[in-house]
Amino acid sequence: MSRVHKASAPFKPTGAPARAAARIGSALLALCGLILGAGNAHGGELKPWTGGATPALVLRDPAGKTRDLAAYRGKVVLVNFWATWCPPCREEMPSMQALRERLAGKGFEVLAVNLMESEEKIAAYSDSELIDLPFLMDRDGTAAGRWKVHMLPTSFVIDRQGAIRYQLVGEANWTGPDVAPTIERLLGAGANSQSVSAAR
Repeated sequence: MSRVHKASAPFKPTGAPARAAARIGSALLALCGLILGAGNAHGGELKPWTGGATPALVLRDPAGKTRDLAAYRGKVVLVNFWATWCPPCREEMPSMQALRERLAGKGFEVLAVNLMESEEKIAAYSDSELIDLPFLMDRDGTAAGRWKVHMLPTSFVIDRQGAIRYQLVGEANWTGPDVAPTIERLLGAGANSQSVSAAR
């Protein structure tokens, strides 16, 4: 009697493994797109934001402390998505730090969201380049997806009320005349409106 051999079907994970595999696959595809985009991410300019409400941003820093964008309400915040393997990201970091130092005490902050890298890589970059910024860790790319980041670097300028006012895709000179005055105007406008509210 001959035996009938059934062809083996390819393994298809179900349930939790399938969801995990889908998340990993999506993250890898997104990462590939960001890597390809990073090579051309030069000469960005601030553009008014038209993409709706500000997404949530709650991530840990390399020390393990949770930072929540909502806690920075009352400040103008620059949210920057970056990675150490992205040359334009590295090139713009010093000017970003210089702007933060120049506006110290005026209600301005930077949150540098690193995409899917380890604490060790971030520390090595920070130490070698003498960059001292608040770093957040987007370990699986979820935050980048929520903020619709398709290229690195991508930055968002948040006003004192917590609303995104501007987006900048690509590298920028953050202390240059095309960028810094816009942020300074936001700081001034926000401070004036807070003074009026307090007087009432």
